[in-house]
Amino acid sequence: MISRVPLAVIGAGPAGLAAVAEARRQDIETALLDEQMLPGGQIYRGITMADPLADPEREEILGPDYTRGRDLLLREADPGRHDFFGASVWQISSNGRIYFSRDGKADELHADRIILATGALERPMPMPGWTLPGVMGAGAGQTLLKSLGLVPEGRVVLAGSGPLLWLLTAQYLRAGVDIAALVETTPAANARAAMRYLPGLLRQRELLGQGRALLKELRQSGVQHIKKASGLAAIGDDQVRALTFKHKGMAREIPCAHLFLHTGVTPNIQITKALGLPHEWDHGQRCWRPRPSPDLPHIHLVGDGAGIVGARAAALQGRIAAMKLGDDQAALGEAEAELRQCLAARAYVDTLFAPGEEFLDPGDETIVCRCEEVTAGGIRAFAHEGCRDVNQLKAYGRPGMGPCQGRMCGLVVAEVLSRSLGTTMEDVGYFRLRWPSQPVSMDQLANFAEGEDAGL
Repeated sequence: MISRVPLAVIGAGPAGLAAVAEARRQDIETALLDEQMLPGGQIYRGITMADPLADPEREEILGPDYTRGRDLLLREADPGRHDFFGASVWQISSNGRIYFSRDGKADELHADRIILATGALERPMPMPGWTLPGVMGAGAGQTLLKSLGLVPEGRVVLAGSGPLLWLLTAQYLRAGVDIAALVETTPAANARAAMRYLPGLLRQRELLGQGRALLKELRQSGVQHIKKASGLAAIGDDQVRALTFKHKGMAREIPCAHLFLHTGVTPNIQITKALGLPHEWDHGQRCWRPRPSPDLPHIHLVGDGAGIVGARAAALQGRIAAMKLGDDQAALGEAEAELRQCLAARAYVDTLFAPGEEFLDPGDETIVCRCEEVTAGGIRAFAHEGCRDVNQLKAYGRPGMGPCQGRMCGLVVAEVLSRSLGTTMEDVGYFRLRWPSQPVSMDQLANFAEGEDAGL
């Protein structure tokens, strides 16, 4: 394989694919790495798996936004490309060496410039019973639908907040899933606060039209659509059997065999934190956002991994990052203007679908770290005992030290701790991440380092 390239792009979602397409258009030799076996990222997952003419039902179920990803893939297509799928990146050195594992072997690639397009992770939605079998994230449900064509059997309830919840409900309806209810937790206060950003939303007519179309589809389906619910809990013994909640001052219970939860997405910052890039707390999106560093000028950040922007804006950011490596200033200016237009509705969306307090600061008995079974009450007790930041917490109760390495619990653990202490998220910080950022076997390391100065 090649040992050095002018540009490497990590992540094959909308941002990464657009960056690769633009770089190759400029004849910049570019390598693309992604841990999935096929391109598309989360939003376009499985887009290469089916011929739209041979499988029109799949296209109809997933909708027109999903099929746009095929056009992006066609632009990226290049018989001479250096694409490494199934490549799990576990370290990036300060001099541009990328270490990754693929097909059971460790390897390295040296890049003069690196575009990180690491995408987003689904925000955890901790509540009583969320660890029961049959309860999962809406993003995970959509992944199964896109990649394997799998849909749940039995009655389904979808609960939480955000556009993905509307989209998955509509997709499940098209696929014939028995949906008992869509239960939204978006507080009325969010809608009032978002009104100040309404002009930006009105500038994004396409986005506004998509939202209206989804809501119209849900209304016409006759599915029970409950808004402004609170106090959610999944109940059951060895399997979820119902969702309970409060609505208009009354206790409600809806039986179900499957419960899908969602309260937004957050940047995937595992690599950027391990790289030592600066991160700032975004109060609007309730997440950490990585920032460029003068110490690492060859590292460029694009897409949802640098702050949630959505698929279309992510693709534009990827394209712009690659364009800046060339000299077409006119095209660059046009793309940047298009990006500004695309982001016009961002503040409205972020404010409307801001996560509810009950999921940022859950009750004492609610598990917040699933891997180590640490509860919110446990975090509060550690704060009372003198713990002052999230990395100290590891010595008290091991949150963030399980298989997910804080991917699932990092934000909510910090939220609970900061509220317990009466301090800010900047004060309590985030888990300190070190290389390797992904599991790598000793056998792979030994075989890789044999006869080489691996620089590890």
